[in-house]
Amino acid sequence: MNIIVAKSAGYCFGVRDAVNMAYETAEKYGDVYMLGDIVHNEKVVADLEKAGAKVVQNLDQVPKDSPVLFRAHGTKTDIWSEAKEKNLNVIDATCPLVHEIHHEVKKLESENRQIIIIGDHGHDEVVAIADQVTKREPIIISSPDEANELRRYKRAGVVSQSTQMIENLQEITKILLQKVYDLRFVNTICFPTKRNHERIKELSIDCDVMIVIGSFTSANSKRLTELAVQRNENSYQVTGKEDLKKEWFRNVETVGISAGASTPDYLIDEVKEEIKRYEREMSDE
Repeated sequence: MNIIVAKSAGYCFGVRDAVNMAYETAEKYGDVYMLGDIVHNEKVVADLEKAGAKVVQNLDQVPKDSPVLFRAHGTKTDIWSEAKEKNLNVIDATCPLVHEIHHEVKKLESENRQIIIIGDHGHDEVVAIADQVTKREPIIISSPDEANELRRYKRAGVVSQSTQMIENLQEITKILLQKVYDLRFVNTICFPTKRNHERIKELSIDCDVMIVIGSFTSANSKRLTELAVQRNENSYQVTGKEDLKKEWFRNVETVGISAGASTPDYLIDEVKEEIKRYEREMSDE
């Protein structure tokens, strides 16, 4: 059995930097407090907790003189202000590409445009992007159906959640072009997402079975799975090796593996080794 792991599988640089920052801060100070899950992967959060990184839901739960880490997805401006007022030691683990989206939103708003964000309602990254808008309430659109319900605007600026699928972006933007007289669109899908999406489209077609590793709370992992299933009905999302089923790999020649941007390398290695174990067992049957 040939097992192909996508070159781009697993941690993107933003998540890797944030996780490393959490470990380094915990080692330096003895512990670090994370405002919400640093990334959308329960196994990573559990590993960090063992190392001294504790999840809190608000800044009142952070002990005096302890560092607090702001997650990769971005943090609302009022939380930043509260941390400054409390004189907290803030470790900013926001992905640099998310900071760029915040910058683009502010530029578009300075041009007196209605801000439209293409993204998942309630997602941490989308909430933080929307919070950068200060003049008019931003509009969040997650699907072409929602775009069709939008009224007409004279001027609007559009950005997207960094992990959106390009197909969804194109469909929504096509509709917006008919509804906005002066539309300015900034493609803020990040490069790691584009690369992962293109690679899984190819692998899903080339392989008999496609495995996507990632939390079901992870938007980008779910999108990878969606892209895989569209091209190969034998595609499955798992959180780790314990979710694999031997029968998926019977009479299979080629298995593709990809993973969401919040999936650590060791989980990918474990899944690969478990599939190899299945292969050995089936050859002995």
